[in-house]
Amino acid sequence: EGPCMVIAGAGSGKTRVLTYRIAHLIEKGVDPFSILSLTFTNKAAKEMKERIGKVIGGSEARNIWMGTFHSVFARILRSEAHHIGYPRNFTIYDTQDSKNLIKSIVKEYGLDDKLYKPGVVYNRISSAKNNLISAQGYMENATIMADDRSAGRPKIGEIYKAYQSRCFRAGAMDFDDLLFKTNILFRDHLEVLYKYQQRFKYLLVDEYQDTNYS
Repeated sequence: EGPCMVIAGAGSGKTRVLTYRIAHLIEKGVDPFSILSLTFTNKAAKEMKERIGKVIGGSEARNIWMGTFHSVFARILRSEAHHIGYPRNFTIYDTQDSKNLIKSIVKEYGLDDKLYKPGVVYNRISSAKNNLISAQGYMENATIMADDRSAGRPKIGEIYKAYQSRCFRAGAMDFDDLLFKTNILFRDHLEVLYKYQQRFKYLLVDEYQDTNYS
């Protein structure tokens, strides 16, 4: 019981430790539904599930909440999105969808598309979301706005605000929203937070050192 961090070199078996810990918990009588295992790639999640299945049986392994941060958070949001004004069947925009939307906003605002390149603006918005900074928070942050002005792109905050508004109206989230909106959901709806706190008794994170703030 209690928190533990496993630190070891590449290829030394850290993922195997997580796999066997999960198998051990289930063999000790822990309900697989109360275990949450997060990884960074679908490939890693699939491999872990297969490994656990070999140790304890496939049916038990299927009951574990296991996947990437984005896939697990998307699953939570599919159930709970109505709390934050989204439909359960919200669309998930990929990077190209997001860049296309930014490109159209830049054009509508009559801004220089050489200066406000979709990739540059997208990365700026993505970085803000990964630090849990909303469009409103972005525009109220003097340091961020000063950085944009010095880079000759003072309108990024406005583009961010328009981008979020368009996504919301379309019932869509981008990849970063899957993490950002789950944080908002848990922050603003404590009864939902409590529900998942009660559900997940064991939380295991592979490659924990690669997590960002959100």
